[in-house]
Amino acid sequence: MNSIVSEKGQITIPKQLRDGLGLTPGTVLDFTEENGKLVARKVLESDPISRWRGQGRLPGGGSVDSYLGRLREGA
Repeated sequence: MNSIVSEKGQITIPKQLRDGLGLTPGTVLDFTEENGKLVARKVLESDPISRWRGQGRLPGGGSVDSYLGRLREGA
């Protein structure tokens, strides 16, 4: 598969490669040169919290505000 470098230095990654590698809009790539070859690697999300954000459940359900209110009443 070939791609042509534009005047702005941009290239299009062929769809078959994008799909196979899971490259979606917003994916960050890190470019390096290794032995005269251009190598691109996906930058993996390094924030372990963001993967779990929104997955937890509060004891007794409800909103964060109601949970904090219950805690403060008991204190």
